[in-house]
Amino acid sequence: MNRRLQRAGALGAAALMLTGCGFRGAYSFSLPGGADVGDDPYTVQVEFLDVLDLVPQSAVRVADVPVGRVEEIELADDWTALVTITVNGDVDLPANAVAAIQQSSLLGEKYVELAPPGGREPEGQLDDGALVPLERTNRNVEVEELLGAMSLVLNGGGLAQLQTINRELGEALEGRESAIRDTLSQLDTFIGGLDQQKAEISRALDSANALAETLASRTATIETALDTIGPGLDVVNEQRGLLVSMLESLARLGDVGTRIIEQSAANTVADLQLLQPILSQLAAAGPDLAGALPLLLTYPFPDSSLTTLNYRDAQTGGYGLFTNMTATLDLDLTTLLCRYGIDSAGGVVEVLQPEEVVPEECGQPGTPPGNQTGVTGGDGAQSSGGTVFSGSLLPEDAVVPGSGSGTGRIGVPSLGEELP
Repeated sequence: MNRRLQRAGALGAAALMLTGCGFRGAYSFSLPGGADVGDDPYTVQVEFLDVLDLVPQSAVRVADVPVGRVEEIELADDWTALVTITVNGDVDLPANAVAAIQQSSLLGEKYVELAPPGGREPEGQLDDGALVPLERTNRNVEVEELLGAMSLVLNGGGLAQLQTINRELGEALEGRESAIRDTLSQLDTFIGGLDQQKAEISRALDSANALAETLASRTATIETALDTIGPGLDVVNEQRGLLVSMLESLARLGDVGTRIIEQSAANTVADLQLLQPILSQLAAAGPDLAGALPLLLTYPFPDSSLTTLNYRDAQTGGYGLFTNMTATLDLDLTTLLCRYGIDSAGGVVEVLQPEEVVPEECGQPGTPPGNQTGVTGGDGAQSSGGTVFSGSLLPEDAVVPGSGSGTGRIGVPSLGEELP
Protein backbone atom coordinates (compact mmCIF):
# COMPACT_ATOMS: atom_id res chain seq x y z
CA MET A 1 0.00 0.00 0.00
CA ASN A 2 2.81 2.35 0.91
CA ARG A 3 4.60 1.54 -2.35
CA ARG A 4 1.51 2.41 -4.34
CA LEU A 5 1.21 5.72 -2.56
CA GLN A 6 4.88 6.49 -3.22
CA ARG A 7 4.51 5.67 -6.90
CA ALA A 8 1.40 7.79 -7.23
CA GLY A 9 3.09 10.69 -5.48
CA ALA A 10 6.15 10.39 -7.74
CA LEU A 11 3.98 10.30 -10.84
CA GLY A 12 2.00 13.32 -9.64
CA ALA A 13 5.18 15.25 -8.88
CA ALA A 14 6.59 14.34 -12.30
CA ALA A 15 3.37 15.41 -14.00
CA LEU A 16 3.42 18.68 -12.10
CA MET A 17 7.01 19.30 -13.14
CA LEU A 18 6.27 18.55 -16.78
CA THR A 19 3.23 20.80 -16.74
CA GLY A 20 5.20 23.66 -15.25
CA CYS A 21 7.92 23.28 -17.90
CA GLY A 22 5.40 23.44 -20.80
CA PHE A 23 5.40 19.84 -21.80
CA ARG A 24 4.48 19.33 -25.45
CA GLY A 25 4.58 15.65 -25.77
CA ALA A 26 7.37 13.96 -27.73
CA TYR A 27 8.52 17.31 -29.16
CA SER A 28 9.67 18.31 -25.66
CA PHE A 29 12.38 15.66 -25.68
CA SER A 30 15.70 16.23 -27.43
CA LEU A 31 16.16 13.68 -30.18
CA PRO A 32 19.46 11.83 -30.41
CA GLY A 33 21.76 12.84 -33.28
CA GLY A 34 20.50 16.43 -33.46
CA ALA A 35 22.60 19.51 -34.18
CA ASP A 36 24.98 20.77 -31.54
CA VAL A 37 23.85 24.29 -30.60
CA GLY A 38 26.84 24.88 -28.30
CA ASP A 39 26.98 26.65 -24.96
CA ASP A 40 25.90 30.10 -26.21
CA PRO A 41 23.19 29.70 -28.90
CA TYR A 42 21.00 32.54 -30.11
CA THR A 43 17.35 32.56 -31.08
CA VAL A 44 15.93 33.84 -34.39
CA GLN A 45 12.32 34.14 -35.54
CA VAL A 46 11.43 33.43 -39.19
CA GLU A 47 8.15 34.27 -40.93
CA PHE A 48 6.82 31.79 -43.52
CA LEU A 49 3.71 31.97 -45.66
CA ASP A 50 3.39 28.16 -45.44
CA VAL A 51 5.57 25.77 -43.39
CA LEU A 52 4.10 22.62 -45.06
CA ASP A 53 4.69 19.74 -42.63
CA LEU A 54 7.62 21.30 -40.77
CA VAL A 55 7.56 20.23 -37.10
CA PRO A 56 9.47 21.26 -33.97
CA GLN A 57 12.87 19.65 -33.46
CA SER A 58 13.44 19.80 -37.24
CA ALA A 59 16.96 20.68 -38.29
CA VAL A 60 18.30 24.12 -39.17
CA ARG A 61 21.12 24.05 -41.73
CA VAL A 62 23.62 26.46 -43.29
CA ALA A 63 25.23 25.25 -46.53
CA ASP A 64 23.68 21.81 -45.84
CA VAL A 65 25.43 21.62 -42.44
CA PRO A 66 23.22 21.28 -39.31
CA VAL A 67 23.67 24.33 -37.06
CA GLY A 68 20.45 24.40 -35.00
CA ARG A 69 16.89 23.19 -34.52
CA VAL A 70 13.32 24.38 -34.73
CA GLU A 71 11.98 25.26 -31.29
CA GLU A 72 8.41 26.40 -31.92
CA ILE A 73 5.89 27.03 -34.72
CA GLU A 74 3.11 29.57 -34.09
CA LEU A 75 0.29 31.11 -36.11
CA ALA A 76 0.70 34.88 -36.43
CA ASP A 77 -2.11 37.41 -36.51
CA ASP A 78 -1.90 37.83 -40.30
CA TRP A 79 -2.34 34.08 -40.82
CA THR A 80 1.34 33.45 -41.46
CA ALA A 81 3.60 30.97 -39.67
CA LEU A 82 6.14 32.28 -37.13
CA VAL A 83 8.96 29.76 -36.61
CA THR A 84 11.38 30.14 -33.69
CA ILE A 85 14.77 28.51 -34.25
CA THR A 86 17.90 28.11 -32.17
CA VAL A 87 21.25 28.55 -33.93
CA ASN A 88 24.76 27.72 -32.73
CA GLY A 89 26.49 30.84 -31.44
CA ASP A 90 29.58 30.16 -33.57
CA VAL A 91 27.60 30.54 -36.81
CA ASP A 92 28.00 34.03 -38.37
CA LEU A 93 25.21 35.14 -40.68
CA PRO A 94 24.45 38.64 -42.05
CA ALA A 95 21.49 40.55 -40.73
CA ASN A 96 19.78 40.37 -44.14
CA ALA A 97 20.03 36.56 -44.31
CA VAL A 98 17.33 34.59 -46.14
CA ALA A 99 15.51 31.43 -45.05
CA ALA A 100 13.76 28.63 -46.95
CA ILE A 101 12.07 25.34 -46.12
CA GLN A 102 13.89 22.54 -47.93
CA GLN A 103 13.55 18.77 -48.08
CA SER A 104 16.43 16.40 -47.38
CA SER A 105 15.31 13.94 -50.09
CA LEU A 106 12.34 13.13 -52.27
CA LEU A 107 10.44 11.67 -49.32
CA GLY A 108 12.72 13.01 -46.60
CA GLU A 109 12.10 15.36 -43.70
CA LYS A 110 11.76 19.13 -43.92
CA TYR A 111 14.34 21.52 -42.50
CA VAL A 112 15.02 25.27 -42.43
CA GLU A 113 17.86 26.49 -44.63
CA LEU A 114 19.62 29.77 -43.70
CA ALA A 115 21.90 31.53 -46.20
CA PRO A 116 23.36 34.96 -47.05
CA PRO A 117 21.36 36.98 -49.60
CA GLY A 118 22.09 35.95 -53.17
CA GLY A 119 21.46 39.20 -55.07
CA ARG A 120 22.56 41.70 -52.40
CA GLU A 121 25.60 42.59 -50.40
CA PRO A 122 25.65 41.12 -46.87
CA GLU A 123 24.84 43.69 -44.21
CA GLY A 124 25.43 43.54 -40.45
CA GLN A 125 25.20 40.35 -38.38
CA LEU A 126 22.30 38.12 -37.38
CA ASP A 127 21.95 38.41 -33.57
CA ASP A 128 19.78 36.95 -30.85
CA GLY A 129 16.12 37.95 -31.19
CA ALA A 130 16.44 38.93 -34.88
CA LEU A 131 13.51 38.52 -37.29
CA VAL A 132 13.70 37.25 -40.86
CA PRO A 133 10.64 38.87 -42.54
CA LEU A 134 8.29 37.24 -44.99
CA GLU A 135 9.86 38.89 -48.08
CA ARG A 136 13.14 37.05 -47.37
CA THR A 137 11.66 33.55 -46.97
CA ASN A 138 10.49 30.86 -49.37
CA ARG A 139 9.79 27.17 -49.65
CA ASN A 140 10.58 24.36 -52.07
CA VAL A 141 8.11 22.57 -54.36
CA GLU A 142 6.35 19.63 -52.78
CA VAL A 143 6.29 16.21 -54.40
CA GLU A 144 2.50 16.30 -54.27
CA GLU A 145 2.44 19.58 -56.16
CA LEU A 146 4.83 18.22 -58.80
CA LEU A 147 2.79 15.06 -59.30
CA GLY A 148 -0.42 17.09 -59.44
CA ALA A 149 0.99 19.30 -62.19
CA MET A 150 2.17 16.25 -64.12
CA SER A 151 -1.26 14.69 -63.80
CA LEU A 152 -2.81 17.77 -65.40
CA VAL A 153 -0.51 17.34 -68.39
CA LEU A 154 -0.85 13.58 -68.69
CA ASN A 155 -4.58 13.25 -67.95
CA GLY A 156 -6.65 15.46 -70.24
CA GLY A 157 -3.90 18.06 -70.56
CA GLY A 158 -1.88 19.23 -73.55
CA LEU A 159 -0.01 15.99 -74.18
CA ALA A 160 -2.60 14.66 -76.62
CA GLN A 161 -2.62 17.99 -78.44
CA LEU A 162 1.17 17.86 -78.58
CA GLN A 163 0.98 14.49 -80.30
CA THR A 164 -1.51 15.87 -82.83
CA ILE A 165 0.69 18.89 -83.48
CA ASN A 166 3.69 16.61 -84.02
CA ARG A 167 1.79 14.43 -86.49
CA GLU A 168 0.42 17.39 -88.45
CA LEU A 169 3.85 18.99 -88.57
CA GLY A 170 5.36 15.81 -89.97
CA GLU A 171 2.71 15.61 -92.68
CA ALA A 172 3.25 19.29 -93.59
CA LEU A 173 7.02 18.89 -93.91
CA GLU A 174 6.93 15.60 -95.81
CA GLY A 175 8.33 16.04 -99.33
CA ARG A 176 9.48 19.59 -98.67
CA GLU A 177 12.79 18.88 -96.97
CA SER A 178 14.94 20.69 -99.56
CA ALA A 179 12.75 23.79 -99.53
CA ILE A 180 12.74 23.91 -95.73
CA ARG A 181 16.51 23.40 -95.66
CA ASP A 182 16.96 26.27 -98.12
CA THR A 183 14.61 28.44 -96.05
CA LEU A 184 16.61 27.70 -92.92
CA SER A 185 19.84 28.59 -94.76
CA GLN A 186 18.38 31.91 -95.94
CA LEU A 187 17.06 32.58 -92.44
CA ASP A 188 20.52 31.92 -91.04
CA THR A 189 22.01 34.38 -93.57
CA PHE A 190 19.35 36.96 -92.72
CA ILE A 191 19.94 36.64 -88.98
CA GLY A 192 23.69 36.83 -89.56
CA GLY A 193 23.23 40.07 -91.53
CA LEU A 194 21.11 41.49 -88.73
CA ASP A 195 23.77 40.52 -86.23
CA GLN A 196 26.44 42.31 -88.27
CA GLN A 197 24.31 45.44 -88.42
CA LYS A 198 23.50 45.60 -84.73
CA ALA A 199 25.26 48.94 -84.37
CA GLU A 200 23.34 50.49 -87.29
CA ILE A 201 20.04 49.09 -86.01
CA SER A 202 20.77 50.44 -82.53
CA ARG A 203 21.69 53.83 -84.00
CA ALA A 204 18.47 53.87 -86.06
CA LEU A 205 16.44 53.07 -82.94
CA ASP A 206 18.22 55.85 -81.05
CA SER A 207 17.47 58.28 -83.88
CA ALA A 208 13.81 57.20 -83.89
CA ASN A 209 13.73 57.72 -80.15
CA ALA A 210 15.24 61.21 -80.53
CA LEU A 211 12.67 62.01 -83.24
CA ALA A 212 9.85 60.81 -81.01
CA GLU A 213 11.15 62.99 -78.16
CA THR A 214 11.32 66.00 -80.49
CA LEU A 215 7.78 65.40 -81.71
CA ALA A 216 6.60 64.95 -78.12
CA SER A 217 8.19 68.26 -77.11
CA ARG A 218 6.41 70.00 -80.00
CA THR A 219 2.98 68.52 -79.47
CA ALA A 220 1.38 71.94 -79.10
CA THR A 221 2.88 73.13 -82.41
CA ILE A 222 1.70 69.99 -84.20
CA GLU A 223 -1.80 70.38 -82.78
CA THR A 224 -1.90 74.01 -83.90
CA ALA A 225 -0.76 73.01 -87.40
CA LEU A 226 -3.41 70.28 -87.61
CA ASP A 227 -6.10 72.70 -86.44
CA THR A 228 -4.94 75.35 -88.95
CA ILE A 229 -4.67 73.04 -91.94
CA GLY A 230 -8.38 72.21 -91.78
CA PRO A 231 -9.63 75.42 -93.50
CA GLY A 232 -6.94 75.07 -96.13
CA LEU A 233 -8.07 71.53 -96.91
CA ASP A 234 -11.65 72.80 -97.16
CA VAL A 235 -10.56 75.38 -99.75
CA VAL A 236 -8.65 72.73 -101.70
CA ASN A 237 -11.70 70.49 -101.56
CA GLU A 238 -13.89 73.29 -102.93
CA GLN A 239 -11.42 73.90 -105.78
CA ARG A 240 -11.11 70.22 -106.58
CA GLY A 241 -13.08 70.55 -109.81
CA LEU A 242 -10.85 73.37 -111.05
CA LEU A 243 -7.73 71.42 -110.09
CA VAL A 244 -8.98 68.37 -111.96
CA SER A 245 -9.78 70.52 -115.02
CA MET A 246 -6.32 72.11 -114.84
CA LEU A 247 -4.67 68.69 -114.69
CA GLU A 248 -6.74 67.46 -117.61
CA SER A 249 -5.81 70.58 -119.61
CA LEU A 250 -2.17 70.02 -118.77
CA ALA A 251 -2.52 66.44 -119.95
CA ARG A 252 -4.02 67.58 -123.26
CA LEU A 253 -1.31 70.23 -123.61
CA GLY A 254 1.30 67.58 -123.02
CA ASP A 255 -0.26 65.39 -125.71
CA VAL A 256 -0.32 68.31 -128.18
CA GLY A 257 3.25 69.29 -127.33
CA THR A 258 4.40 65.70 -127.76
CA ARG A 259 2.67 65.46 -131.13
CA ILE A 260 4.18 68.78 -132.30
CA ILE A 261 7.64 67.75 -131.17
CA GLU A 262 7.32 64.40 -132.89
CA GLN A 263 6.11 66.00 -136.13
CA SER A 264 8.68 68.81 -136.17
CA ALA A 265 11.61 66.77 -134.91
CA ALA A 266 12.83 65.91 -138.39
CA ASN A 267 12.49 69.52 -139.64
CA THR A 268 14.25 70.88 -136.57
CA VAL A 269 17.13 68.47 -137.05
CA ALA A 270 17.32 69.40 -140.73
CA ASP A 271 17.34 73.14 -139.91
CA LEU A 272 20.13 72.63 -137.42
CA GLN A 273 22.09 70.65 -139.96
CA LEU A 274 21.62 73.48 -142.50
CA LEU A 275 22.73 76.05 -139.93
CA GLN A 276 25.89 74.12 -139.18
CA PRO A 277 27.88 75.38 -142.28
CA ILE A 278 26.80 79.00 -141.60
CA LEU A 279 27.84 78.82 -138.00
CA SER A 280 31.07 77.15 -138.96
CA GLN A 281 31.90 79.95 -141.41
CA LEU A 282 30.96 82.61 -138.84
CA ALA A 283 33.23 80.92 -136.32
CA ALA A 284 36.05 80.81 -138.88
CA ALA A 285 35.52 84.52 -139.71
CA GLY A 286 35.40 85.52 -136.09
CA PRO A 287 38.71 87.42 -135.90
CA ASP A 288 38.07 89.25 -139.23
CA LEU A 289 34.51 90.11 -138.20
CA ALA A 290 35.73 91.71 -134.97
CA GLY A 291 38.25 93.77 -136.90
CA ALA A 292 35.60 94.94 -139.40
CA LEU A 293 33.21 96.30 -136.78
CA PRO A 294 34.93 99.75 -136.56
CA LEU A 295 34.51 100.10 -140.37
CA LEU A 296 30.80 99.28 -140.29
CA LEU A 297 29.54 102.83 -139.52
CA THR A 298 32.14 104.69 -141.61
CA TYR A 299 32.25 102.48 -144.70
CA PRO A 300 34.18 102.73 -146.99
CA PHE A 301 36.61 104.75 -144.82
CA PRO A 302 38.06 103.68 -141.49
CA ASP A 303 36.97 105.59 -138.39
CA SER A 304 40.52 106.88 -137.91
CA SER A 305 40.15 109.07 -141.04
CA LEU A 306 37.36 111.09 -139.37
CA THR A 307 39.23 112.20 -136.29
CA THR A 308 39.58 115.88 -135.49
CA LEU A 309 43.32 115.52 -135.72
CA ASN A 310 43.21 114.59 -139.42
CA TYR A 311 40.89 117.50 -140.18
CA ARG A 312 43.03 120.06 -138.35
CA ASP A 313 46.14 118.76 -140.16
CA ALA A 314 44.40 119.28 -143.45
CA GLN A 315 43.22 122.79 -142.39
CA THR A 316 46.74 123.92 -141.48
CA GLY A 317 48.13 122.89 -144.86
CA GLY A 318 48.95 119.30 -144.14
CA TYR A 319 47.60 116.36 -145.92
CA GLY A 320 44.63 114.81 -144.35
CA LEU A 321 41.46 113.07 -145.30
CA PHE A 322 37.97 113.98 -144.09
CA THR A 323 34.96 112.34 -145.54
CA ASN A 324 31.36 112.22 -144.69
CA MET A 325 28.62 109.95 -145.84
CA THR A 326 25.00 109.69 -144.86
CA ALA A 327 22.48 106.86 -144.69
CA THR A 328 18.80 106.71 -143.99
CA LEU A 329 17.35 103.76 -142.06
CA ASP A 330 13.58 103.73 -142.42
CA LEU A 331 12.31 101.28 -139.77
CA ASP A 332 8.61 102.19 -140.01
CA LEU A 333 6.86 99.02 -141.18
CA THR A 334 3.86 100.99 -142.52
CA THR A 335 6.09 103.17 -144.70
CA LEU A 336 8.04 100.16 -145.95
CA LEU A 337 4.88 98.26 -146.85
CA CYS A 338 3.41 101.35 -148.52
CA ARG A 339 6.50 101.86 -150.66
CA TYR A 340 6.20 98.28 -151.78
CA GLY A 341 2.52 98.49 -152.67
CA ILE A 342 0.54 97.82 -149.43
CA ASP A 343 -1.19 100.55 -147.44
CA SER A 344 -1.98 100.61 -143.70
CA ALA A 345 -5.47 99.12 -144.26
CA GLY A 346 -4.07 96.15 -146.16
CA GLY A 347 -5.09 97.44 -149.59
CA VAL A 348 -2.89 97.46 -152.68
CA VAL A 349 -1.42 100.79 -153.80
CA GLU A 350 1.08 101.77 -156.43
CA VAL A 351 4.69 101.07 -155.70
CA LEU A 352 6.45 104.34 -154.81
CA GLN A 353 9.72 105.49 -156.20
CA PRO A 354 12.42 106.64 -153.78
CA GLU A 355 11.80 110.32 -154.59
CA GLU A 356 7.99 110.16 -154.29
CA VAL A 357 6.07 111.41 -151.21
CA VAL A 358 4.26 108.84 -149.01
CA PRO A 359 0.47 109.26 -149.56
CA GLU A 360 -1.98 109.82 -146.71
CA GLU A 361 -3.51 106.35 -146.89
CA CYS A 362 -0.18 104.98 -145.72
CA GLY A 363 -0.59 106.72 -142.36
CA GLN A 364 2.21 109.31 -142.81
CA PRO A 365 0.84 112.07 -145.11
CA GLY A 366 3.31 114.56 -146.50
CA THR A 367 6.38 112.68 -145.35
CA PRO A 368 9.06 113.32 -147.97
CA PRO A 369 11.03 110.41 -149.19
CA GLY A 370 14.77 110.27 -148.99
CA ASN A 371 17.15 110.91 -146.17
CA GLN A 372 16.09 112.58 -142.92
CA THR A 373 19.51 113.72 -141.92
CA GLY A 374 21.50 116.67 -143.18
CA VAL A 375 24.81 118.50 -143.20
CA THR A 376 25.22 121.88 -141.57
CA GLY A 377 27.59 124.64 -142.39
CA GLY A 378 29.57 126.71 -139.97
CA ASP A 379 26.45 128.33 -138.48
CA GLY A 380 24.87 124.96 -137.75
CA ALA A 381 22.05 125.39 -140.33
CA GLN A 382 20.78 122.07 -141.45
CA SER A 383 20.65 121.29 -145.12
CA SER A 384 18.03 119.11 -146.73
CA GLY A 385 20.14 116.01 -146.26
CA GLY A 386 23.31 114.73 -144.78
CA THR A 387 24.63 114.27 -141.27
CA VAL A 388 24.54 117.20 -138.85
CA PHE A 389 27.91 118.62 -137.84
CA SER A 390 28.40 121.36 -135.35
CA GLY A 391 30.46 124.50 -135.92
CA SER A 392 33.31 123.10 -133.87
CA LEU A 393 33.98 120.61 -136.62
CA LEU A 394 33.53 122.85 -139.72
CA PRO A 395 34.98 126.36 -139.97
CA GLU A 396 32.59 129.30 -140.12
CA ASP A 397 33.38 130.11 -143.77
CA ALA A 398 33.32 126.52 -144.95
CA VAL A 399 31.36 125.92 -148.08
CA VAL A 400 29.12 122.86 -148.04
CA PRO A 401 28.51 121.68 -151.57
CA GLY A 402 25.14 120.25 -152.39
CA SER A 403 23.35 122.05 -149.54
CA GLY A 404 20.40 123.05 -151.70
CA SER A 405 18.56 119.73 -151.83
CA GLY A 406 19.21 116.03 -151.65
CA THR A 407 21.98 114.60 -149.61
CA GLY A 408 24.81 117.02 -148.94
CA ARG A 409 28.43 115.94 -148.89
CA ILE A 410 31.71 117.61 -148.18
CA GLY A 411 34.04 117.49 -151.10
CA VAL A 412 37.05 115.29 -150.71
CA PRO A 413 40.24 117.30 -151.58
CA SER A 414 42.95 115.66 -153.55
CA LEU A 415 46.38 115.11 -152.15
CA GLY A 416 48.26 118.42 -151.87
CA GLU A 417 45.12 120.48 -152.24
CA GLU A 418 44.16 122.80 -149.41
CA LEU A 419 40.80 122.42 -147.75
CA PRO A 420 38.41 125.26 -148.84
